[in-house]
Amino acid sequence: MDFLAASPIPWLPTEIAYLALGLVLLGVHINFQSILLTIQLGSDYNTSARDEERKVTGVAARAERALRNFNETFPAFAVLALAVNVTGSADWWTGFGAALWFWSRVAYLPLYLYGVARWRSAVFILSAIGLVILFVGLVF
Repeated sequence: MDFLAASPIPWLPTEIAYLALGLVLLGVHINFQSILLTIQLGSDYNTSARDEERKVTGVAARAERALRNFNETFPAFAVLALAVNVTGSADWWTGFGAALWFWSRVAYLPLYLYGVARWRSAVFILSAIGLVILFVGLVF
C-alpha cells in the first residue's frame, strides 16, 4: 500500500512534501485571484490602497472565495502534516491522507472557478476526509 502514499518529492517525508506543494498551491490561488481581480477591476485599483471596497463578480468572485476556502483548511493541514512527522506518527496511512487532501485541493480550484457546484462540494469532502485521516493517524 506504500505506493498510495509515495512522496512526490523523494527526499522529503510524504506529508512534508505535500505541505511544500500546498505552499505552491497557495501561490497559485493567490495569483489566480489577483489576476482575475486585475482583469475585472483594473490594475489601478489592484495596485491601490483599496480604501474603497469594490465588489467583484463572476469568476473573479469565485477565485476570491476559493482562496478564502483554501486559507480556512490549509492551516489545519499544515499543523497535522508537521505533527505526524514530529511525533513519529507518520506512516503510509497519513501519507495517503496528505495526498488525498492535496490532490482534492488541486481539483477544487478549477471546479470552483468554473462553478461546478456539486462536484466541487464532493471534492471538498474528500479533502476533509484527508484531514480526518491525518488527525486519526496523529491521535491513534
